[in-house]
Amino acid sequence: MQLSEMSFSDATPIDSYGPGFFRVGGAIIEGGALIHRDGASVWQGLDDSAALVALAGKIDVVLLGMGDEIAPVPSALREALQEVGIGIEPMKTPTACRTYNVLLAEGRRVAAALVPMPVES
Repeated sequence: MQLSEMSFSDATPIDSYGPGFFRVGGAIIEGGALIHRDGASVWQGLDDSAALVALAGKIDVVLLGMGDEIAPVPSALREALQEVGIGIEPMKTPTACRTYNVLLAEGRRVAAALVPMPVES
């Protein structure tokens, strides 16, 4: 089997994540994160459809990292994205991070909206 290194050219991959944070392009984002080819920002969570709708025309699908459990996508969020032609795929946050990097390396028009992993007490 031949392995090849991922190349992101000028895109922004997810470097790592942990309880309550994401590392993207060397910067730390605490809390929820919205990551796409052009950059990364804080995301206010499942009630923040405006940040995702603003990516219409730039992405085809958003990977929705739901934390450590998969849950149904809130209907308001799903409907807002359908109206602008963006698909949504819910999954656990670690899976969304890995899938985002693979699709990004393939040149796909993808974003990741990520609920952070819980902070252990």
